[in-house]
Amino acid sequence: MQLNSTQLGQVDAQIKRLIKTDSYYGKMYREMGITGVSSNEDFQKIPFSSKADLRNAYPLGIQAVPDEEVVRIHSSSGTTGKPVIIPYTAKDVDDWATMFARCYETAGITKKDRIHITPGYGLWTAGIGFQAGCEKLGAMAIPMGPGNTDKQLQMMMDLESTVICATSSYALLLSEEINKRGIKDKIKLKKGVIGSERWSDKMRKTIKENLGIELYDIYGLTEIYGPGIGINCESQHGMHYWDDYIYIEIINPVTGEPVPDGEEGEIVITTLVKEGAPLIRFRTHDMSRIIPGECPCGRKYPRLDIIQGRSDDMFKIHGVNMFPSQVEEILGSIDGVSSEYNINLAHDDEKNKDVILVTAEAEGRVNFDKTAVTIKEAFKSRIGVTPKITVVPVGTLPRSEKKAKRVFDHRQQ
Repeated sequence: MQLNSTQLGQVDAQIKRLIKTDSYYGKMYREMGITGVSSNEDFQKIPFSSKADLRNAYPLGIQAVPDEEVVRIHSSSGTTGKPVIIPYTAKDVDDWATMFARCYETAGITKKDRIHITPGYGLWTAGIGFQAGCEKLGAMAIPMGPGNTDKQLQMMMDLESTVICATSSYALLLSEEINKRGIKDKIKLKKGVIGSERWSDKMRKTIKENLGIELYDIYGLTEIYGPGIGINCESQHGMHYWDDYIYIEIINPVTGEPVPDGEEGEIVITTLVKEGAPLIRFRTHDMSRIIPGECPCGRKYPRLDIIQGRSDDMFKIHGVNMFPSQVEEILGSIDGVSSEYNINLAHDDEKNKDVILVTAEAEGRVNFDKTAVTIKEAFKSRIGVTPKITVVPVGTLPRSEKKAKRVFDHRQQ
C-alpha cells in the first residue's frame, strides 16, 4: 500500500514543519539534508524512527510546538529504560477523541450505551482515551479504572453497563468472577472493546462464552495518540485503521524492506496531522499484515490483521528462537487446556544448560499427567524444544488487571 497524493502532501508538510524547529527530528532531518517528500520513493528514503530515539530525546526533545500549545503529556507503559514522553496539543487531543468515537461507532456502540472503562488513568493513554471517545460519541462513561473487582461488578450490575473496555487479561478475570459468583443473569453487557495486548483464540473464546458478548480488538500505542487508531468491525476480519490520520506500512523486521500487502511483517506508522510530537516511519515492533481488498462491511478504511505478537517478544532457548504466539498456538490445540500459562527460563549451573518450564492451566475433567505429556510432545515436534511441563487447575495462575506478563527470564543477561 502506497501513500496517496493527499497523504504524501501531509507527510511533506510534517517534514517541512519539523525542520523549522529545534526538535530532535527537526535537527536530524536538517543534518541529513531532508527537505520534504514529493514521491513514494522519497518517502522510502526517510530513516525509520524508533523508541530509542524517543528515549534519547527525553524528556521533551521530540516536542515540535511551543510550550504554550501543549495541553497534555502522556507516557508509555513500558517497563524498561527511560519512559517515553509524548506531548499533545488541543488538536491532537481532539483528533484522538474523534478517532476513538469512530472506533466505538464501528463496533456498533451508540450514545444509548453505558461504557464501563477499566483501563488505567494517569500518564498511561488508556483510560482517558476510552473516556474521551465515549464523551465525543455522547455515550455514558463509567470511568472505573483498574482494580477493586467487587466494586467493578457492583457498578456493572447497578448501572447496567452495556460495554466493557479492558485489557484481555482483566476481561478474563472479570468473566471468571462473574461465573464464579453466579451473577451472569444480572450483567447487561453486550460488547467488549479489548486492547493493549495480544490475546489467544482460546482466551477470546473463554471471555466470549463466559460473558455472552461480542468482542472487538482496538489498536493503538502511546507514541501514536494511544488506543483508538483502529478497531475491527462486525465482519470480524481485521481492524480498520484511520488512514486520514495515520499511514501504515509493513516491513520485514530484519531487512527493513517493505513487504507486499497480505504478507506479515512489522507495523511502521507515520502520523499525518499530529502536531505535538509527529512521527515519521515509526517502528512499532508489532507484527501483523495489511489485509488486501475491500471489507464485506463496505467501509473503505484499510485493514490490519489482528496483532500476532511483537518482533521483540522473541526469546531464545537451546538455540531455538521462540515467540509467545507459538506457545499459545500449541496450548490452544490441546483439549481442556485454558488460555492462561507462563514460561520460566533459567540456567542449570550443574548441567551447564538452559531449562524452560511451562506452567499451563487445565480443566478438572482432563488427566493432568497425560495432558502434560501431550504438551511436552507437541513442543518437541513443532518447535524442537523439550520443556518441563507443570499442569495446574484453572484459576491457579495470577490474573492481571493490566497486561499479563507471560515470560520470566531468570538467566543472567
